[in-house]
Amino acid sequence: MTSPRAEAGCGPLGLLGGTFDPIHLGHLRLAEEAREALTLDGVRLIPAGEPPHRAAPSSTAADRLAMARLAIAGNPRFEVDDGEVRASRKSYTVLTLERLRAELGADRPLVLILGADAFEGLPGWHRWQALFDLAHIAVANRPGYAPHGRRWPAVLSAELDAACRDRHSTDPADLRAAPAGRVIAFDMTPLAISASHIRDLIGAGTSPRYLLPDSVLDYIDLHHLYR
Repeated sequence: MTSPRAEAGCGPLGLLGGTFDPIHLGHLRLAEEAREALTLDGVRLIPAGEPPHRAAPSSTAADRLAMARLAIAGNPRFEVDDGEVRASRKSYTVLTLERLRAELGADRPLVLILGADAFEGLPGWHRWQALFDLAHIAVANRPGYAPHGRRWPAVLSAELDAACRDRHSTDPADLRAAPAGRVIAFDMTPLAISASHIRDLIGAGTSPRYLLPDSVLDYIDLHHLYR
């Protein structure tokens, strides 16, 4: 049964976290395709403050937050969450979901959007099994992966397969019927754009135009980022 909050216009909210160093069209297209494929009410982009699983970003958290806000300007379905940037701790996803649960209530369906590669590495995340109690998980096809209908969940580790076995769904309507707990796959347009490649282009004095929004590129030029 759909919760009263969902019926009142509080339907599924997508959550897309990342370093966004810098944010680019691949990130934005992933958010847009997730929103449409899963009939999400909107998508909240969450720049990481201190990413726990990788080296320190090349630009500051304040710059990455500013670029994310510029990138979504004009799209009423997108918003930027600054909670991880403001927090004085590592940006663990489970802590962010707990904060959002406190903010948005226990009944709002939350949908954590992950790439297939990130999803397959989930057992290495901090308190990863608690994620299923806090949100649904939407697994996006990434360039180099066959569509999920032909490959997923056969490639999962035994630990992750066991955690997902009774959670798998193919119907986006299931995301509205409960606040958390389902795992659903969707395909995205293959866009082989990476933030590291953009940084390399800028560092080499080569144009990255049309790989990221013009407003973000203007910000990078203005603040001399990635030189």
